[in-house]
Amino acid sequence: MNKQTPASQSSKEEAQKQGIFARLALFFRQIFGELKRVQRPSRKELWQLFGTVVLFIVCIMVFIGVFDLGFGRLTLWVFG
Repeated sequence: MNKQTPASQSSKEEAQKQGIFARLALFFRQIFGELKRVQRPSRKELWQLFGTVVLFIVCIMVFIGVFDLGFGRLTLWVFG
């Protein structure tokens, strides 16, 4: 069940009445308006996030490496 408020119906009808270029212009204005509200991290926060990602990747690499080594030895023991 699609319940729409009168305001959303009128804006939908209004958008349909506009031409393609007017709708594209509105779309890009809304994009730039949203981008102005984006809060960018400081340099310190950026380095902390970078370090966290690198540490996480290293941990996953070690985890997968240990399992790979274990399965490799198990395979050699069973078939070797």
